[in-house]
Amino acid sequence: MYRKTKLSEQDIESIRKLARDKRFLLGFSDDPPIANDLCTILDKLEIILLEIPIEAESEKPAFSAVILYSEEGGECLVFIGLNTADYYDKQIFAIAHELYHFFTKTGSHLSRQDGQESDLVEAKANWFAAEFLLPEEVLKRCVFEEFKSYSLQSIPTKVLLRFIARLHCTWWLPYRSLVKRLWEIAAISKTQYQELYGIDERDRDVEYFRIGRSTLSDVFLKLNTATKTTGSSPKAIETILRNFEDNLIDEDACISMLRLFGKSPADYGYGISISQDDMDEIHDFIEGWDHEG
Repeated sequence: MYRKTKLSEQDIESIRKLARDKRFLLGFSDDPPIANDLCTILDKLEIILLEIPIEAESEKPAFSAVILYSEEGGECLVFIGLNTADYYDKQIFAIAHELYHFFTKTGSHLSRQDGQESDLVEAKANWFAAEFLLPEEVLKRCVFEEFKSYSLQSIPTKVLLRFIARLHCTWWLPYRSLVKRLWEIAAISKTQYQELYGIDERDRDVEYFRIGRSTLSDVFLKLNTATKTTGSSPKAIETILRNFEDNLIDEDACISMLRLFGKSPADYGYGISISQDDMDEIHDFIEGWDHEG
């Protein structure tokens, strides 16, 4: 429930600065929500997004996202593999989480759906994701503008749920991340935090889900759906093909990458045969982490 690893004030301020600097560098001030623009942001950063639905096996949580680096022809290619079997708002959070690893150059890395908050780097990445998607100062301003106070300790639960649902639909930050943020800025009490965090926000019969669906139905339902898509942006597919044409990746790598999206070189006019023994690098990486985890 609580963040397992407590970050120092210096750590938190450093993360705030990093998130603020990167938002401005990418053309965003503190105010606008950016979650809907994450694919555009990845394009700007020349990161190739790979969408792959992978369900959890037994009790072991499935991976949430992975960032991979590939050195080909003296050039570094960067990929983020996203598990689309997860809820859409958690997919958004996972991309922002991996951006922390990209910005801080912590190397290839796999995140799981359980958050791994006992790990210091993972705790920092989660805090960055929350700050990148919804800056703390903006959240404080939202609280004050709504309630004319920075404290919500006297606000009834039903009112808080309506407020959180509006934040959820505007900023696309997962419900529980929003509850944590309100606790971390001391807007809600420990008792309120425990009550709100204990809600099963995905249960369509609970009060919060009914409120969210009544707030902004299309967006709320999208955020609470596992998209299970397989694919990538057209620009990412084009990047794979261009890198193959420029000899930055070989035939096997090209085949493996395209196969992730149910495509083959033949779809684009290339007559490359596929070996039965071919294993794509991303699944190798994920399986390697599964055996170690």
